[in-house]
Amino acid sequence: MGARALPPRLDPRAGRPPRPQTRRSAPAADAPARRPAPRDAARAGARRPDHDAALAHSPVHGFGRVLGLTTVGALLPGVGFLAAGYRKIGWTLLAGLVALIGIGAWLATGGQHVAIRLAVSPTGLLLIIAAAVGLAVVWALVVIAQYRVLAPDGTSTGQHLVGSLLVVLLALGVAAPAFEAAHLAAVQRNLINGLFGDEVVSATVPTDAAADPWGSKDRVNVLLLGGDGGDDRTGVRTDTVIVASIDTETGATTTFSLPRNLEELPFPEDSPLHDVYPDGFDAGSESESLLNAVYRNGPAAHPDILGPTDNPGADFLKLGVGAALGLTIDYYVLINLDGFSQLIDALGGITVNVNYYVPIGGEPSLGYLPDDYFAPGPNQHMDGWHALAFARGRFGLTDYQRMDRQRCMINAIVSAADPMTLLSRYQQIAATTQDIVSTDIPQGVVGDFADLALDVKNAGIRSVVFDDSVIKPAYPDFDKIRTMVQDALAAPADQSSAPTSTAPTGTDASAAGGAAVDTSVTAPTSPAVSATDACAYDPVAAQEALDEGEPPTKNGR
Repeated sequence: MGARALPPRLDPRAGRPPRPQTRRSAPAADAPARRPAPRDAARAGARRPDHDAALAHSPVHGFGRVLGLTTVGALLPGVGFLAAGYRKIGWTLLAGLVALIGIGAWLATGGQHVAIRLAVSPTGLLLIIAAAVGLAVVWALVVIAQYRVLAPDGTSTGQHLVGSLLVVLLALGVAAPAFEAAHLAAVQRNLINGLFGDEVVSATVPTDAAADPWGSKDRVNVLLLGGDGGDDRTGVRTDTVIVASIDTETGATTTFSLPRNLEELPFPEDSPLHDVYPDGFDAGSESESLLNAVYRNGPAAHPDILGPTDNPGADFLKLGVGAALGLTIDYYVLINLDGFSQLIDALGGITVNVNYYVPIGGEPSLGYLPDDYFAPGPNQHMDGWHALAFARGRFGLTDYQRMDRQRCMINAIVSAADPMTLLSRYQQIAATTQDIVSTDIPQGVVGDFADLALDVKNAGIRSVVFDDSVIKPAYPDFDKIRTMVQDALAAPADQSSAPTSTAPTGTDASAAGGAAVDTSVTAPTSPAVSATDACAYDPVAAQEALDEGEPPTKNGR
């Protein structure tokens, strides 16, 4: 019996039977081309839009690389999105970052006037607060979103915990500076609102000051007062009286310092004060009629003579000092010297040079000896209490020496107020400033003064001090004073005398006070005083004082 033949499809030696004809016929020549299958498209290199995004969830990235890209993306928003394939979002965020950096650079350079106006405008500061908070929130959300698109599928729970912790830290890190900026802007806004009122009541401020700050004036004159109103004193005595006359076009500034013991302060003939003080201010005794007593004694004797005003003492001095100098005083700024100790502590102290023994305490009129002395020496760092004692000390010294030390203290404060110190201690400094400063400058004029301050810094400051080598405070020749003022203001801006002495090698120039006043006017009859000279360390004078020894104190030394 022969072998049975196997069916063809079971016989491996036989060929496969043909398949049924189920394929479609070839397309017609004019039919549109068939779209390639997804696999064919991948081979051809044409990816679907979401293909790159899908790769972000592939473990090929590695968790360490995800953390690294998340960190870089926190510093450079958009990098994480670019790595994940979200190019439009990534480039948009990076472009926004570049724009922010560009705006900041412009505000710090060519746009300083805009930046300063924003910094002193309550509305501008409110916009800064809103922008800073919005930036903080958006930046933090970007950090979170970048991690989510970078984290691969299949990430373990432990890895997610590590990633989440990193994201939280990064989000807080990038948001914190923006929130701090918003906080500082809020502090600044409170300071502006508290220090500069919307409705200043003054007998000596133009009613349309905010609408036209300078008007047709070539110069704006500001009275700077240092009031000594400590707990052991009755009322405020303005021992520091300085007028800053500022050119409204160039910012060129000349300051005029009057001694605290100036007598017979005159008043304008068209002022009601001239009617009651035709021969100059007189409170009945010599000690109560000095310049430093006008602020307190004038309003006490005639409280309503000038009409409604927030600060009658300041208006008395604005009218009187203006008449003495032949100027119209536009505004005043009063700083309570007793509060200076708080400001100095907020700044972390100041550094001054001491060229002679300066008493701490003591009462000359009663013969009470000082508690101690500041010994001569360069670069002496003082806290608020000691700095105030240094500025006040006058036992055995003259008022003019005290005037010089107070000016040096102010210069030292300016030197100590560097940008980093102001930023790190701004809240405390702002709170202190609001407590010790008062002014009649309207809020609407603050922006214009801020603009002018930049010009003042660039143009420089010249100073004239009316001490006893120039005038006789007990018998002042006000015609001579007015002539000297006009000569000083008429002098060319570059007409100045170079300092005759400078801080020696190794002496801190800023501590010597050279930052605030860089030139001095040379009026024909007025000695120019440079703060660099007045506040620099003089090793010869200091050694002479040391050789003479420390003066006696109440402790018997």
